[in-house]
Amino acid sequence: MSRLVMKFGGTSVADLERIRRVARLVAAEVATGKQVAVVVSAMSGKTNELVAWTDGAGRAAQGLPESDDEYDAVVASGEQVTAGLLAMTLRNMGHKARSFLGWQVPIITDEAHGRARIEEIPSANLDECFANGEIAVIAGFQGVTTKQRITTLGRGGSDTSAVAIAAAVKGACDIYTDVDGVYTTDPRIESKAKRLAKISYEEMLEMASLGAKVLQTRSVEMAMAHRVPVRVLSSFVEPGEAPGQGTIVCDEEEIMEKRIVSGVAYSRDEAKITLLGLPDHPGVSSQIFGRLADANVNVDMIVQSRARSADTANMEFTVGKRDAARAVEIVRAAQKEIGFEDVAVDEDVSKVSVIGVGMRSHAGVAQSMFAALAEKNINIQVISTSEIKISVLIDAAYTELAVRALHAVYGLDQL
Repeated sequence: MSRLVMKFGGTSVADLERIRRVARLVAAEVATGKQVAVVVSAMSGKTNELVAWTDGAGRAAQGLPESDDEYDAVVASGEQVTAGLLAMTLRNMGHKARSFLGWQVPIITDEAHGRARIEEIPSANLDECFANGEIAVIAGFQGVTTKQRITTLGRGGSDTSAVAIAAAVKGACDIYTDVDGVYTTDPRIESKAKRLAKISYEEMLEMASLGAKVLQTRSVEMAMAHRVPVRVLSSFVEPGEAPGQGTIVCDEEEIMEKRIVSGVAYSRDEAKITLLGLPDHPGVSSQIFGRLADANVNVDMIVQSRARSADTANMEFTVGKRDAARAVEIVRAAQKEIGFEDVAVDEDVSKVSVIGVGMRSHAGVAQSMFAALAEKNINIQVISTSEIKISVLIDAAYTELAVRALHAVYGLDQL
């Protein structure tokens, strides 16, 4: 008997009426003979409310450890409410169902509270649930340490929970959200954006990491590592209302006709940091980025060029906006030791990227991108590439214009 894990996000379970629709979608899958587990997020807005309460409670007194473990105990409670309500609703419809919290599955994680990583999910409890003909309704976003302390997986962690459980029970995974699949770009910016029937794990991973909000990056990494079939589809339809909807995330080999470019992603959560008059000798970059790494500041795009003065260089790199002030503080603290002249930060920038596995076998993709941006008088500040993506940093004011221009130049509106 095939197994299916269905995941529903916060907007899908925002109130009791939406929970009833979710229950109908679950019941429809059970009616086909599948053994079903459901992973749920907290109701929309609930996690933000819980986080605000923890902020209001304040920090631990001097000499006591930070309350990260208690933070997790609080913010994990939102999913507990949803899981119980959905299990009750399914029972009211005549289905055998029971809720599971992370520690009851159990979803075993490391001890990094607030950003824990899953280490193991023994399937015995879920196997027993399936054997009893029950629907397992699981609180997402949470786990438990070997010391029996509740952990949370970070924002978007319910996606990761769902994929990990699907891998543990050897099933497929359907991610229900407020859109009906993965699009070539954000339909709010480009009305001609098309829904993709299939997308490779690699492309989805790049799109998720480059700003697309459909799936959480870690969930795609896990799906790719364990070869879990994933489908993205809308929860705002009734069972049978939209046959064939959704996007399948799968191996590249399962896509018969590979597109050169599959999508255009963007991120406004960028800040550019510029170091001027940097000594141009070995070891300087290691000093800078070592300090940033020690402070858990993720650096993305990097470019270095010679300055006018002899034996000096200028360097630009990007970090997330929330890390910009901390990154500047870190490099300023090392200014005297490293010996650069000045540091500047620009938060009025955006990253726009094109992604596609077809880039591996087609030349001219970058040239088409640069020409399209030049035609719109959009200046490129920094460039970053990988095997299947090209990213550019531009002035934030041109984000939407750039997305539409690139969507058109690669013919994505014709798919």
